[in-house]
Amino acid sequence: MFKRVLVANRGEIALRIIRACRELDVQSIAVYSEADVDSMHVQLADEAVCIGPASSKESYLKMDRIFAAAEITGADAIHPGYGFLAENARFAEICESSCITFIGPSAKVITLMGDKATARATALAYGVPVTPGSDILPDAETALAKAREIGFPVMIKATAGGGGRGMRPCFQEEHFIALFHAASSEAIVCFGNGSCYLEKLVLNPHHVEFQILGDAHGNFVHLGERDCSMQRRNQKVIEECPSPLLSPQLRARMGEASVNLIRQINYQNAGTIEYLVDGPGENFYFMEMNTRIQVEHPVTEEVMGCELIKEQIRIAAGESISDHVLQATPRGHSIECRINAEDPYNHFAPSPGTIDLWYAPGGKGVRVDTHVYSGYTVPPHYDSMIAKLIVTASTREIAIARMKRALGEFTVRGIKTTIPFQLEIISHPDFIRGTYDIGWVARFLQERPGDQEI
Repeated sequence: MFKRVLVANRGEIALRIIRACRELDVQSIAVYSEADVDSMHVQLADEAVCIGPASSKESYLKMDRIFAAAEITGADAIHPGYGFLAENARFAEICESSCITFIGPSAKVITLMGDKATARATALAYGVPVTPGSDILPDAETALAKAREIGFPVMIKATAGGGGRGMRPCFQEEHFIALFHAASSEAIVCFGNGSCYLEKLVLNPHHVEFQILGDAHGNFVHLGERDCSMQRRNQKVIEECPSPLLSPQLRARMGEASVNLIRQINYQNAGTIEYLVDGPGENFYFMEMNTRIQVEHPVTEEVMGCELIKEQIRIAAGESISDHVLQATPRGHSIECRINAEDPYNHFAPSPGTIDLWYAPGGKGVRVDTHVYSGYTVPPHYDSMIAKLIVTASTREIAIARMKRALGEFTVRGIKTTIPFQLEIISHPDFIRGTYDIGWVARFLQERPGDQEI
């Protein structure tokens, strides 16, 4: 087992990793920007190193500063969390060459599956269904010709994209060139790579992802699925496990395809395979693979009775996946709401500032993952998520009732949050019936009086 793990991230995921390290009797090292000096992960780590000013480009994305921190603190492993450098093959490669263990898959596998176009080709080669699409396209004119061949509507996707960035749906040919340039430009700004490809746009599907684990001892397993269809502008709002859509037969087919894929590429550590599912026909299509831990991993932990961050650390240290994880079976239902510092009644404008009062809900089956507290100042420089509220119960019906109760208890003063918006969704008949899809939030906002999105 490792002696010292450097956490190359911030916020709630950094705190989550630090707590896992402490329970494994591993020392943790936090890195932080000047804007995060008062963050909880800095306070609870065994050691903390400032790596630069507030800007991500000058701190959390600076590989040289992270490796310098690892060297001066004697770290023998680095956990990247999610976002920032978590799916950067170069970062993993430097770890490998520096004799520091990267807690995640190998650089080779990140290159293979982290690039969306390459991942799509790999999935197809191993028998996983994909939608009609293209390879990387050199320019907008070539892409338009391919879009005509595929047939509109199409989805323009940046090969290095993620979190909804670098994606543009296109329904009509006359809008294609502008949307292609917009997707490419956004990807250059966010990921430094503007290469794009096309996929046939599946209308009103569900977004379903399978949690997978693999180790160096030949163990490959999936831990069920999460339904992430409640999205606003491709950003997930609410997730649940298991999906209310999947039949046992479809779940088995998707799980088998997922495990076969990771076995073929010898995937080691945690990852997620994302699919589009058309409910009526029970067809599923590979969308992408995230070679890291996901924001929404807690719902899987609650339903499957496992701790994924600990499993990541153990696998990276050369241990096998725990027996209780290999033998895990689903128990109950779990729902997660991402609590963002945004004003849901002012076009979701960011709402940084000082939290005057923070009161998190509790009680049976309620979990809150967060790094904030009363008196904490939410900085304007990073992602707006400040907490994850997770509830678990024996049935989906009870879980929904519990989430309503927990959202009603959650009190945050001093800034705006998405809590009232999520309470609206949880209470809506469509969510209660499980009859929503990835376009539901957009339609709901269009129908809500006086709150059309801009």
